[in-house]
Amino acid sequence: MRFFRMLLLSALTLVLLPVQADERSIQRLTQLLDQAQTLTARFSQLTLDGSGTQLQETSGEMALKRPGLFRWHTDAPLEQLLVSNGETVWLYDPDLEQVTIRSLDQRLTHTPALLLSGDISKIGENFEITHKEAGGVVDFILKPKAKDTLFDNLRLSFRNGVVNDMQLIDGVGQRTNILFFGVKMNQSIDTAQFNFKVPEGTDVIQE
Repeated sequence: MRFFRMLLLSALTLVLLPVQADERSIQRLTQLLDQAQTLTARFSQLTLDGSGTQLQETSGEMALKRPGLFRWHTDAPLEQLLVSNGETVWLYDPDLEQVTIRSLDQRLTHTPALLLSGDISKIGENFEITHKEAGGVVDFILKPKAKDTLFDNLRLSFRNGVVNDMQLIDGVGQRTNILFFGVKMNQSIDTAQFNFKVPEGTDVIQE
């Protein structure tokens, strides 16, 4: 999906402490993710190909509620909406008047949004994890254990305990970096937004 193939340049430049052991990294990441039972934010995304050439830049807003509920809306002119109620995922493209419906894949390596909203107890089963920490910034590197994944490498960064940015690199070197801002955690969220009603006249693809 083009949704997950976007990158935003990170302005983080730090000298970090040595990489920590995997088990300690799992515990640290679990601790940080578990702090946000709900989360809303704006995001910016930028896609670069393997040579560093910019391919696409977009922005949007997201919301999640643990476990497994998420909504990710990319603004026009490349508008898309990705919604999950914890069981079903809808990917809606209003320009194409098309929606793809599939069962939620609980393997975190298949759905980066699920990394932030899913069952964090399984994160060590899906990834090899290391991290570096300095001051209020923590960088995690996650490498999927499975082969059939959307990405080969993922970096997830927190600043002062709040998710700050995420970078994904796929098998051909294309990079997707997502920067979060205006993050709000543990506020009341209307769960109705995590269901999707297919607009009349929309083509439906069931997977």
